[in-house]
Amino acid sequence: MIKKILFLFGLGLFLYSCASVPVTGRTQLNLVPNSEILPMSYDQYQQVLKENKVSTNQQYVTMVKSVGKKIQAAVEQYMAQNGMSSNLNGYSWEFNVIESDEVNAWCMPGGKVAFYTGIMPICKDETGVAVVMGHEVAHAIANHGRERMSESLVANLGLTSLSAALGEDPSLTKQLLYQSVGIGTQIGMLKFSRTHESEADHIGLIFMAMAGYNPQEAPVFWERMEANSSGSRPPEFLSTHPHPATRIADLKKEMPEAMKYYKAGN
Repeated sequence: MIKKILFLFGLGLFLYSCASVPVTGRTQLNLVPNSEILPMSYDQYQQVLKENKVSTNQQYVTMVKSVGKKIQAAVEQYMAQNGMSSNLNGYSWEFNVIESDEVNAWCMPGGKVAFYTGIMPICKDETGVAVVMGHEVAHAIANHGRERMSESLVANLGLTSLSAALGEDPSLTKQLLYQSVGIGTQIGMLKFSRTHESEADHIGLIFMAMAGYNPQEAPVFWERMEANSSGSRPPEFLSTHPHPATRIADLKKEMPEAMKYYKAGN
């Protein structure tokens, strides 16, 4: 009887803890609140900045910060227009460039963004930066990290044990949260699934369009990225992404929707 009650409680918790992804409307699991995730994210971000050299290349820094602020404004506008401003509670936006030959960029939960100098020549200009910025910020807005953590919690404990753990030992939630991303790893740098990557492409296209950047340049950027990786191991930025041809085709399918936002803002 007790097992049945725990199972039903766990099932109820599972169903209650579903959230909807902005823009796409996809249902996702949400067992860990941002109030727990964001402080850890911010601590990790500061640790990254301490352990790496922050770029002094003023051209790169100015470009990333300028685009970042415009994407931030677009995100806040979209969320306000759709009654989801509360989703951004606790956000503390920050945009930095790190000295590294690695072709990569990421956004931690809460709007903490980093671009590596290695990706900047491929971005080439503000519009290229906006393609990457929109995509990475989309991961945070879609709560892909939180979704992965929630799925990990369920996989490790199961619904019945999870309901007991959350009810009897709240500190265990934090412990399992760290384990789900790996102790000492950067929370925002999880390898996302191809579903998440495709979803971030879609959402990012909307955000860059709202920020005043032509979304038609997104496929062009990904063509440059593919050309840069030809004949060698794909950069980290492409490690779990859809095949470039598939990604470009999908972006072109989503272009009519994105162009509505671009034209509306111009």
